[in-house]
Amino acid sequence: MTDLPTAAPAHGTPRVAVIGGSGFYEFLDDPTTVTVETPYGEPSAPIAVGDVGGRPVAFLPRHGAGHRYPPTQIPYRANLWALRSLGVERILAPCAVGGLQPETQPGTLVVPDQLVDRTTRRVQTFVETGAAHAPFADPYCPDLRGALTTAAGEGAIDGGTMVVIEGPRFSTRAESQSYAAAGWTVVNMTGHPEAVLARELGVCYATIALVTDLDAGVSAEESVDQAAVFALFEKHIGRLKTMLGEVVAGLPDEQPGCGCAAWLDDVELPFELPGPGRTVSA
Repeated sequence: MTDLPTAAPAHGTPRVAVIGGSGFYEFLDDPTTVTVETPYGEPSAPIAVGDVGGRPVAFLPRHGAGHRYPPTQIPYRANLWALRSLGVERILAPCAVGGLQPETQPGTLVVPDQLVDRTTRRVQTFVETGAAHAPFADPYCPDLRGALTTAAGEGAIDGGTMVVIEGPRFSTRAESQSYAAAGWTVVNMTGHPEAVLARELGVCYATIALVTDLDAGVSAEESVDQAAVFALFEKHIGRLKTMLGEVVAGLPDEQPGCGCAAWLDDVELPFELPGPGRTVSA
């Protein structure tokens, strides 16, 4: 693919990024926007780079400005490539989820340690030729998970499985009941392929999930309502921003020895990894 230039952010190289809802713009101090081109098209929106806890942090609204992209149309590959091209090594990815178990009541925070893919239409790899098989038995960075769990505090659920469905519709009662019967913890529409694309690029990635509702099959009396989901997430966004600020401030300056990128030492990728100060190519 053709080399594409990447502009340098004014705040310096952001080693940490947050992918979340547009309400997280206020998470950054003195933000500036950076336009990044990728071989996979434009990311969801220009990337904002500002300060959090004295360090440069990038923010990318997953759904774009004004919630432009539904889950099925989010440019996942462009998003992850753009962040990596700016120098991002660690990604925190807050999201909204439906609860599938009695303990996952609305307002509960969950830090999953497993993921099940039930999507059907999404390109979930940068590997288009050759053999480069990313290990994915443990989809989330253990160090980032630990930091998120500690910051989430008492009442948060450490571990659990997030099943990711195609969307944009919510689950039927029968689907929801089958997910719950499988022992899965929460259901979401955006957590995949973000996690595996990050792994392919050697970027640490973890998510913290806010339960906004009990999924349709968990309660016989209730079903999922978009307005209620958005309202509950908005109610808790201040809590999430404070918690993520604590996590960012406490992260070590250097990428930890968690092993998320170690698999790249043993393979020959069919593309060149992007990075700061380099052209973006594939």
